[in-house]
Amino acid sequence: MGIATMLSLSSCVVSELGGAFDHDPADIDRLSPEAQALVDQAFAEFLPTDANPAPRELIDFHTHVVGVGSSGSGAYVHSDLESSWNPVRRVKYGVFMSACCVHDLGQGDEQYMGRLHALIDGIGPDDRRPWGRHCIFAFDQNYRLDGTVDLDRTEFYTPNDYVFELAAEHPDRFIPVMSVHPYRSDAIEALERWAARGGRICKWLPNVMGIDPSHPRCEPFYDKMRELGVALISHAGTESAVRSGQQELGNPLLLRAALDRGVQVFVAHCGSLGQGIDFDSPDQERVPNFDLFLRLMDEPRYEGLVFGEISAITQVNRVGSKGRPLLTLLARADLHPRLVNGSDYPIPAVNCVIWTRRLVKYGFLTDEERTLLNEIYEYNPLLFDFVSKRLLRHPESGQRFPPEMFTIPANWEW
Repeated sequence: MGIATMLSLSSCVVSELGGAFDHDPADIDRLSPEAQALVDQAFAEFLPTDANPAPRELIDFHTHVVGVGSSGSGAYVHSDLESSWNPVRRVKYGVFMSACCVHDLGQGDEQYMGRLHALIDGIGPDDRRPWGRHCIFAFDQNYRLDGTVDLDRTEFYTPNDYVFELAAEHPDRFIPVMSVHPYRSDAIEALERWAARGGRICKWLPNVMGIDPSHPRCEPFYDKMRELGVALISHAGTESAVRSGQQELGNPLLLRAALDRGVQVFVAHCGSLGQGIDFDSPDQERVPNFDLFLRLMDEPRYEGLVFGEISAITQVNRVGSKGRPLLTLLARADLHPRLVNGSDYPIPAVNCVIWTRRLVKYGFLTDEERTLLNEIYEYNPLLFDFVSKRLLRHPESGQRFPPEMFTIPANWEW
């Protein structure tokens, strides 16, 4: 198939795969009474009570900010993502931008953030639906071991300055999450600078950023993180949304190096996709990354240090053919105090990975709930993500995720 033909077809499919939403978030009050009741049910346990008159503040631990630099932010994406000579990557990028309602890259930063604000504003009345804050992610460039930037492997870049400015403008809405690559020649200085600005978490996506979390180069960085009280939120497992030539760096066991030096680590997506080498096995066989994540969670020495973050676990490729990661996480009530919620926005807005029918098939939702959730999705995919996770139940025991998983941890000062 020629490039011209592919690009012509892409204009027809991008919207359907990405953000083919039928309604505006501001019109959320037009939901059917049944869907409204479902939303209110999801928020009920966070409302003020006589015993606790203040509403419980929700938190989304995983919200991406993707920019193109149109606002002077300094953000950018790899040129191949917009190139006609790379039609497959261009279509994939177009799908993500469509999901974020970005239709003009000349206004890409503004449209991306405008849509995110609209979704948050569209959650609903504060007296019935107390919302909280989003941890918004910076995203550092790819660096070589010699400390130099590898622009060809840098798929996208979201500067710390941009994210911290956004959070400063809306402190009631956003918590800034820094991203500092440990191979940078100024890594320690950068970590100190952003920690002094209030950064409490550092974001890594090792598969894409080219970080081996077990490399000795990271050790001084970990020591400084522990000293400053900065936690790490790191992707684990296979990366499917962004181009990655180093999937082996997503092995959850590589994060032991940070844990062994006393750094708190949030394992994004609970390592729920792909396989990794079992370094503890004499045969070094490949096993599900999710099993390696569970091994970290079950090691007594990491109690209080390692946490799981549940973003994207309901998307079709992570639910898989049997729903095992989600089944296990619902069943393991002993792990619930160490699990936190994240949306991985804009992923919940990418139509082609949201298959609620699969969740009904494995008994996590009823067919009636699915119908109402799909209605909510057409207005607000961010609200849909929250409500669906509040509804999920283990098909045999009925166990749900507890409300505490969706709130700011009690021992954290924000």
